Amino acid sequence: MELLHQALDFVLHLDKHLTAIIADYGTWTYAILFLIIFVETGVVVLPFLPGDSLLFAAGSLAALDGSPLNVAVLMALLIVAAILGDTLNYHIGDYLGPRVFTDKSRFLKREHLLKTQEFYVKHGAKTLILARFIPIIRTFAPFVAGMGTMSYARFLAYNVIGGILWVILLVGTGYLFGQVPIVQKNFSLVVVAIIVLSILPAVFEFFRSRGQKSAV
Repeated sequence: MELLHQALDFVLHLDKHLTAIIADYGTWTYAILFLIIFVETGVVVLPFLPGDSLLFAAGSLAALDGSPLNVAVLMALLIVAAILGDTLNYHIGDYLGPRVFTDKSRFLKREHLLKTQEFYVKHGAKTLILARFIPIIRTFAPFVAGMGTMSYARFLAYNVIGGILWVILLVGTGYLFGQVPIVQKNFSLVVVAIIVLSILPAVFEFFRSRGQKSAV
């Protein structure tokens, strides 16, 4: 519970935490961001780590005068982290399979597995691209692919495309917005807006599923 609380605090105060990290560690921030994105996409028990908001915030801070972060280097490293993370997750899914999901598990909820499987049924292989922009499903999609949904060769192609699009769009958007004075003055509100927008698809899907159950 404490880990979840710390992760929530990090997400909600991303601007302050990232600013402090950059001030304390300088270019080592690249390694810290790489690790967070790699773990968020590669470890199926940690889907609550920041993803979209972190990429946007990192891009915005890279746009500030005097920032030690170069946006091109940032994009390149985080694309590699995203691709490697999904690759690890795929192999974990291939090795462990559905037997690790139980209703009693604290993190590996069967409902998350079933929801991701439904997403695959609806969207097919492009799930790996679309899921990059949806929290929770982003972490579970490569795991489910590894359980037999998709061959590794096909998975790798969609993994690379999805990783590139996800990082470039979010970091790039953050970088462009970070140069706007009003964003610089209200950065925390912008990050909150990104968090809200990133979880809207999951919220919409949740209420849609409840509506369907009620209609049965």
